[in-house]
Amino acid sequence: MPSQSVPVRHSAFPARVLQQYLLLLKKYPILTKSVTSGILSSLGNLLSQALESSKNSKENSERKKINLLGPVHFAIYGFVITGPLSHYFYHLLEVLFPTTVPYCLVKRLLLERLIFAPAFLLLFYVVMNAFEGKTVGDLQKKLTISYWSSLKMNWKVWTPFQFINISYIPVQFRVLFANIVALFWYAYLASARK
Repeated sequence: MPSQSVPVRHSAFPARVLQQYLLLLKKYPILTKSVTSGILSSLGNLLSQALESSKNSKENSERKKINLLGPVHFAIYGFVITGPLSHYFYHLLEVLFPTTVPYCLVKRLLLERLIFAPAFLLLFYVVMNAFEGKTVGDLQKKLTISYWSSLKMNWKVWTPFQFINISYIPVQFRVLFANIVALFWYAYLASARK
């Protein structure tokens, strides 16, 4: 009996993909979150480059080629840092502020926004500076020029999403939720660092 291939648009395909993702998330939570983070971080950088290229073409500027190192750097960062660090951080929030603690959601959000977010953004700048082979002086200049504005934008953009993430998203899906938002955030950060 010949087998039939299932078209991608078939309604069972998304269900199978989700089922496979959930299985991998259960068996290999950190690896699954790391791979997801790496892929979506890389896509965020590609999105940034595509938007910049489109903007340049509208302004009749010279169209830049896609820098393939950018998505590679973002993929490594997502895989090695974002995935594992976010996994442990979201679990730490559950341990530090269980639902039995009064105002646990407010405390989780404040810890994430006032401690984790600034440190994570600084780590992003340091790692990307190292990936690009730049000096400590270059890092200091970049931090002086764009860190504070990026942090303020982080607080504006991420606070409502992190409130939703911490309040309503089950802990095993928080990294995925943050990665989906980060797809667009990394596009912003890549352009802000230039």
